Amino acid sequence: MRKYIRFLHHILVLFVYILILSACSAIPRMDWTVRVDAVSQTLELSYADLAELPQTELKDVLMQKTTSEDTNDSWSGPALTEIMNTAGADPNFSSILVTGIDGYQAMLSPGELEGAIIALKKDGEWIAETDMGHGPIRLVCPKTPANKWVYSIVEIQFMP
Repeated sequence: MRKYIRFLHHILVLFVYILILSACSAIPRMDWTVRVDAVSQTLELSYADLAELPQTELKDVLMQKTTSEDTNDSWSGPALTEIMNTAGADPNFSSILVTGIDGYQAMLSPGELEGAIIALKKDGEWIAETDMGHGPIRLVCPKTPANKWVYSIVEIQFMP
């Protein structure tokens, strides 16, 4: 009988552990859409769509800030190239124009976009849950100063 109770206890502990892990990693429910203008077509990607794309993790990325101290953070989200491929954009684009919900825009060249992602997580935490003032998504370009890392993105335009 003791073995049976111990077995049930282990099963219960495992079940609770799985519930906690799934709650911690569950995709936040967000009513957020990004318009991707790939010249030949326009695509709308929801927050859930972005979360379902293959995720890229960037570790210890230097965030060069203009008004405060620089930081090193880890970011994860779909690679910009993945979004480009999903939207059917020409891989030989000349630049992209990224627009945030506040109207802020950044024009970036392909060189500035090397390794860029549309970040959904910062340091392993969903931006939507920890820093909605700068989220729920943001452009992260490891080779570009942070003033071009547009947050709360609503549109990405690929220029021919």
